[in-house]
Amino acid sequence: MIVVEYDEKWPECFNSIKNELLKVIKVPCEVQHVGSTSVYGMIAKPVIDIDVALDNWKDFCCVKNELSKIGYAHEGDLGIKGREAFSRNGTFFNEILDSIEHHLYVCSASNDEYKRHVLFRNYLRKHDEARDEYNRIKLEILNKVGAENRAAYVQMKQDEYSNFFEEIIKMAAKENCSK
Repeated sequence: MIVVEYDEKWPECFNSIKNELLKVIKVPCEVQHVGSTSVYGMIAKPVIDIDVALDNWKDFCCVKNELSKIGYAHEGDLGIKGREAFSRNGTFFNEILDSIEHHLYVCSASNDEYKRHVLFRNYLRKHDEARDEYNRIKLEILNKVGAENRAAYVQMKQDEYSNFFEEIIKMAAKENCSK
């Protein structure tokens, strides 16, 4: 698992992918850059995480079909109910979609996991101290489990640092409500 310093190109990469997606997704939705690559100054795996949040979940089948036409395979929810994962399947070449490593998820705009992603991202974007603490946590975990052990990294993050994430979500939600 490679973790690198923030790359100024990540927002541009996201926008390039978003533009390609919006060529085929014609239903009301939000296309959001989430995950560590979406936060300036965050160390991250160099993989762009994208959530497509549909205004109406009834549109999912249509979106799934349109994504298949540009080379995405539906992978199911991968254990997160209400968030459907997609991967490139190699059947249709697209210079942008095939050259920028990314994870693509489709969910309802009302999905709790989606809301948490956006709250967490927005809080880290506004609070350098929280971003820096998350960077410290990532490095600490990598030092303990090693860069080769992704499963142990994810497990340790969940087991030992879930309070950090929950506290950020709680503060972000409180901040969001006061607007």
